[in-house]
Amino acid sequence: MNKKISKAIKYILSASLAFALLYFSFRDVQWPEFRESLKTCRWEFVVLSMAAGAFAFWLRGLRWRKLLLPIDDSITNVTAFNGVNIGNVSNFIFPRIGEFVRCGVITRRSAPAEDGSGQKKASYEKVLGTVVLERSWELLVMLLLLAVVVIGGFERFGSFFVAEILTPMSQKLNFSIWWLAFILVAVCAALLYALWRFRKTSAFCKRIWGIFQGIYQGFASCMKMDQKWLFFAYTAAIWMMYWLMAASTVWAAPFLEGLDLIDALFLSLVGGLGFAVPVPGGIGAFHFIIGLTLSVVYGIPMEVGIIYATLSHTSQAITQILFGLGSYAYEALKK
Repeated sequence: MNKKISKAIKYILSASLAFALLYFSFRDVQWPEFRESLKTCRWEFVVLSMAAGAFAFWLRGLRWRKLLLPIDDSITNVTAFNGVNIGNVSNFIFPRIGEFVRCGVITRRSAPAEDGSGQKKASYEKVLGTVVLERSWELLVMLLLLAVVVIGGFERFGSFFVAEILTPMSQKLNFSIWWLAFILVAVCAALLYALWRFRKTSAFCKRIWGIFQGIYQGFASCMKMDQKWLFFAYTAAIWMMYWLMAASTVWAAPFLEGLDLIDALFLSLVGGLGFAVPVPGGIGAFHFIIGLTLSVVYGIPMEVGIIYATLSHTSQAITQILFGLGSYAYEALKK
């Protein structure tokens, strides 16, 4: 009963956060103008964005299967694809539960172990390990791309960060920017040392340290993998699809004609951070962070940026739900 109450509380808090973010995102929206702006959108580009999202799901299934093959070579591309889709739609029910649900899909379809123990080759624990590796690698690639985009486009993104955040902060605290940077690095180093020092005695430190370990292990495992070039090729293709999804949505919105492909990539990366917030399906968090980014970085009014965020999130949510329900029906009917 305690576990059920704990899960219920977590879900209530998660849903409350989503509704709060939705409220702050849409509170200044003028609904007649919102509807008129949607009518002017080029819907053929929205369809292109949805197609790119669907192809990204297939590529994610192929990449995940690369990690599953050493465990059980009987896992098919279709099963891995269905696992990804069912996991995606599960996240709309409870945040982050999709990563565990898709492990169950693979374990259910796995072949029996050859030792006669009655266990599956791809046990739940082993499959969960591949998910940790995959998601850790995904997070690492996203952060690297974000760093490259910000540094490469410093005049567009970094200068704003310095002028509007670091400089005012340094003036208020009577410190130089370099002192702030030094203090930030020192604090990060101290936190990392504390996590390492108390990783065996503190459950919180152990969990956070485990995330860093997962990122390192995911990178190390990919470097030792057979045909690693194929894993990297899948990763590159997946991010190309993410980029195309964002670019297509920008092309669909006439009120964002001033944005180019680099801006679309930046929005895609920032949107990925929005999905990291523990709310069902990124609802609210994605809208808020995208609307805020368009407002702060590009000077586009928040109520206009929310139109893009709604268009992008809703189209991808529909794609995830359709493919998720289709994959669930396939797996349920398959003997």
